[in-house]
Amino acid sequence: MTRPTWHLVLAVAVGAAATVAPAHPWHRHHAEAEPKSQPVANAPAPDDAQPAVSPFHLTAAPKPGRAAAPPDVAAAFAPFEKLGAIATRRDDRWLLVESNGLPDHPLMVGIRAWQQQVPLPQPYTGDNAWRIPLHPVPAAEPVTTKDRFLRGAIALAVNGIPIFNPLNNRGEDAFAIGELDDFGGHCGRADDYHYHVAPLHLEKVVGKGRPIAYALDGYPIYGLTEPDGSPVRNLDGMGGHEDADGNYHYHAQRTYPYLNGGFRGEVTERDGQVDPQPRARGVREALPPLRGATITAFAETRPGTRLLTYEIEGRKGTVEYTVQQGGAVAFMFTDTTGRTTSETYQPRGGGGAGGRRDGPPRPGDRPPRSGDRPPPGQRSPPPERRSPPRDDRPRESPPPRGSARAGAAVDKAPVAAGLTVTSPAIGPDGTLPVEFTCDGAGISPPVEWQAGPPGTKSYAVVLWHEAPDTVKSYWLVHGIPAGVTKLAKGSRDVGVAGLNDKRRADYDPMCSKGPGLKTYHLTVYALSADPPAPAAGMTRDALLAAVHDVTLATGTLDYTYERGGEP
Repeated sequence: MTRPTWHLVLAVAVGAAATVAPAHPWHRHHAEAEPKSQPVANAPAPDDAQPAVSPFHLTAAPKPGRAAAPPDVAAAFAPFEKLGAIATRRDDRWLLVESNGLPDHPLMVGIRAWQQQVPLPQPYTGDNAWRIPLHPVPAAEPVTTKDRFLRGAIALAVNGIPIFNPLNNRGEDAFAIGELDDFGGHCGRADDYHYHVAPLHLEKVVGKGRPIAYALDGYPIYGLTEPDGSPVRNLDGMGGHEDADGNYHYHAQRTYPYLNGGFRGEVTERDGQVDPQPRARGVREALPPLRGATITAFAETRPGTRLLTYEIEGRKGTVEYTVQQGGAVAFMFTDTTGRTTSETYQPRGGGGAGGRRDGPPRPGDRPPRSGDRPPPGQRSPPPERRSPPRDDRPRESPPPRGSARAGAAVDKAPVAAGLTVTSPAIGPDGTLPVEFTCDGAGISPPVEWQAGPPGTKSYAVVLWHEAPDTVKSYWLVHGIPAGVTKLAKGSRDVGVAGLNDKRRADYDPMCSKGPGLKTYHLTVYALSADPPAPAAGMTRDALLAAVHDVTLATGTLDYTYERGGEP
């Protein structure tokens, strides 16, 4: 396929008008080209502009005897394929759409509730491509997306960008609370860009009356009018209806649910999302929201490098990052006080930290055990780190209340090499043996790591798992002497045991509640000083705050476990 480049402006206009002329010249050009009274593409309109929508109900099956052919799915994506933004192929069941997950329009500007993520390329290619059913099957009982399907995508825009449920994974209207940019998108926990509302701006490329997206049940999503330009009327509870030939389709709407409010066609729901769908691949841990931040600019400063600018109470901060050869991403964080920190993250093996991190397998596969990770002996390198971020810069996890600390500034400090972390217990397929879980002996696994950089005084080890709504901590050991670079199986006599989430100073064997493969992480910290241990015991949050200014390098070993699966 033709690989899309990482530029910000297409030669073809794909914009949306704004009620206030934005600073970016791309915005200004298209704002001036539209009538002044037209609202932003994803902004709610007055009630009298709404199509007639009936109360929520289950639609009947299509009337028999209709012979008209449904719209050609591939034709809807053809304009962006010609532009080189996507590539498509098909088999007898699916249209497969490949992209790098980055649209060719300005990004991120306008977000008022920021999760500290930035747009990174995603490998939606090969068997990780998006799949649109070529022959949608009407469901006997259509299902709503309200309070369901809160993870992953529910549709795919014709430019290859996924569209998530308008409700975020906390059940909040992402548009209403200010999480979206001027084009109705933002980045997920794996730094994966996606929309949450109908991308009406795509009509400037595909033309009025053409689909702007396809729901993952295989039915097209049109704009605010019918394909012939007539007004939209009598939408069902899914946000769609049949045309005169009996073909079903959805429509964009100015108010919630903004696009399809459910699935008229058959879909499979697994782990709170539609299955199958691709996995996003992240390079770093998901971050907490940065309260009070508004993104004011996002631009390419040089080839391959992006600069995001945000403001908090009138003070500016920036995140500059470069995607390097091989997939590593080098970050430079400058907070609102001017302090600067450098971090480089290496690409990780499995799914990213986003909504699809522990998502379902691709069609016909069991959850991947080795295909998404490096081969044995080449475990996914961890984030390289020289002094963790502080103040309002991104953190590994939300700091405990009252624990914020201000340390000495690190002005463009060189980045220390990451630690390589391994375990002789982890098999070639990257899975954890039952022996180390609640279904076995429940003892801690052996873990080994390379020696830290010069100045290392001690190590800390943390075993953690990122659940949909929290980070769980299973094992914590700190105060490990600088001369020690491994913990034996069932280790109890090295270092100081901290508290797991059950408030016990011990290893908590994982039980992997719920179906499906789960991913766990063993992180080792090389420290320039021993963190002060509180009298009540060290928790993970307390440790992260305590090592805030003394971390020289870290390394993380990812492994998986599926309860009830093969060891």
